[in-house]
Amino acid sequence: MTVKNPLIGRLADLHTLGFGGAPIGNLYKQITDDEARAAVSAAWDAGIRYFDTAPHYGLGLSEKRTGAVLADKPRDEYILSTKVGRLIRPAEEPKEFDDEGFAVPGDMARVRDYSPAGIERSITESLERLGVDRIDIAYIHDPDEFWVEALEGAVPTLNRLRDEGVIGAWGAGMNQAQMLTRFVQETDIDVVMQAGRYTLLEQGGRTDLLPAAAARGVGVVNVGVFNSGILANENPLTQAKYNYEEAPADIVSKAQALADLARAHGTTLPAAAVQFSLRDPAVTNVTLGMRTPEQVARDVELFDAEVPEAFWAEAVSRGLLERDPADYR
Repeated sequence: MTVKNPLIGRLADLHTLGFGGAPIGNLYKQITDDEARAAVSAAWDAGIRYFDTAPHYGLGLSEKRTGAVLADKPRDEYILSTKVGRLIRPAEEPKEFDDEGFAVPGDMARVRDYSPAGIERSITESLERLGVDRIDIAYIHDPDEFWVEALEGAVPTLNRLRDEGVIGAWGAGMNQAQMLTRFVQETDIDVVMQAGRYTLLEQGGRTDLLPAAAARGVGVVNVGVFNSGILANENPLTQAKYNYEEAPADIVSKAQALADLARAHGTTLPAAAVQFSLRDPAVTNVTLGMRTPEQVARDVELFDAEVPEAFWAEAVSRGLLERDPADYR
């Protein structure tokens, strides 16, 4: 697919696998600075050149850890994205630990701000935490309940910052497809980050969002391809989480059927989950969360895996997939 912004075209030309920085922000589990550095360094050594982070991830910790490794890398060799919409401020009522899924102290808090001033402050503060000279892509982060604020505040501000060269591109990152489709249709957005809505288990993001993005030259970074855990292992019962909750019985049954089919064709469920996205021409990049060098190596292996064509054909014939994503080519 041809994209309108050259930076997003470059993203498509890079090693298509991206490094997702939430885990090194202590998502669900505490790790040390050295462990985080090892993960980012392993990704670089593996040829990964797209790194995504956000202030939300560990109350700024992920940005600091990502930037600590990238600061001495050639700046023109990688693409760096972060997000706007959450400012990190001292908590009015400090807690012992953060209560939004990250194993960090709760002395800081996220303040939603999609105003022009808030967007500019967010960019400035992210640059300071990252320790780099520029941010390539700025995503409006989770504006589900803030459509008007994002449309009237964030969008014109990001358009201006892009025009001024402060950022190379802007996008929106969400766990839903409907509002992302509105961004594509109603704004001059460059790229969307779609989380969990276009996977082996559900293809709702293919209905409106991907066709709209393809028609308008907007890039698509597909994340959440494991649906928060159930597709991440050869046996889906190993971590039967779906959309961050216990998976319902029908989802478990479908995942098990896909796992059995993958095994019958000499591959694995997580390999098929990653390759599913890569088969679709509207998908610019697949980004996976990585916490350790071992996870980096595994994700690269999944990215490079070859899933037999017969798997896709049988998945469609058995009703496990509505359509082979390669058919959109």
